[in-house]
Amino acid sequence: MWQNEVKRVALGIRRRVFEHTIKNNGGYLSQACSSADFLATLYVKTMNLGPSIAPPIPRPFAGPPSANNPNSFTGAGYHGPKGPELDRFFISPAHYALVIYAALVETGRMAAEGLEMFNQDGGSVEMIGAEHSPGMEVTTGSLAQGLSMAAGVALARKLKKESGRVWVFLSDGELQEGQTWEAFQVIRHYNLNNLAIIVDVNEQQCDGAMESVLSLGNAAEKLAAFGADAIEVDGHDIEAVQKAGKTRPENGALVILAKTNPCQCMDHLEQRRPRLHYVRFKSQEEAQALEAAIRKQLY
Repeated sequence: MWQNEVKRVALGIRRRVFEHTIKNNGGYLSQACSSADFLATLYVKTMNLGPSIAPPIPRPFAGPPSANNPNSFTGAGYHGPKGPELDRFFISPAHYALVIYAALVETGRMAAEGLEMFNQDGGSVEMIGAEHSPGMEVTTGSLAQGLSMAAGVALARKLKKESGRVWVFLSDGELQEGQTWEAFQVIRHYNLNNLAIIVDVNEQQCDGAMESVLSLGNAAEKLAAFGADAIEVDGHDIEAVQKAGKTRPENGALVILAKTNPCQCMDHLEQRRPRLHYVRFKSQEEAQALEAAIRKQLY
């Protein structure tokens, strides 16, 4: 059953990001907690991606793309070829890069050895993903840019009458950005109903709880006012995510608001609220305590 494979992939994502965090004395751990289930669902069941056409072990950085650099590349190949019937997947919150790399490994799209290249000088496996990083098609290090670029691709595909969808992964903090709402206006104007967006609504951002920084209010109502078909789901309910992902609106984009827990399967992280954005240890004792507690849940 596909549900068993999704659960295996989600557990693998959490384990790999956890092991990396312990080994490197820090990491974007809560992002794996919140997004692993719905990302595993997308990769295993929901999205129509072809097999990877990229090298299993990522290549070194070959320089920025330009007319004078024929060796430059993007990480899009890990999501397969760009066939007209196939889906495309854009990662907007680039700080989720390690989570994406782990997902690629668990779904057989990248070799596990690639994670050893993480954040190494001269490598493409960046801590903050860029266009050359595995799974990344464009650079979105400044939050809220991914949706605009994906909308452009969706418009081009619609004009070409391609049947494949364009999927976008957003963090909920990006809904605080004006560019996001400008993009939604364009999406509705051109009726880009081939665009599907999933938002990690973990209610956390760099400075703490989103409610304390800038409240979104009722995001579903705002999205509906901008012409989107917004569906709220439990982001850890893989069948609910899959059901929502099958929706094809007649007008505007599909937006799945995946409500998640940034401490899912790692309860010990609750002690760190509201500072969950990046987990770093102040002492060896702190790291050992977290490692011991979380291992009991993940293994």
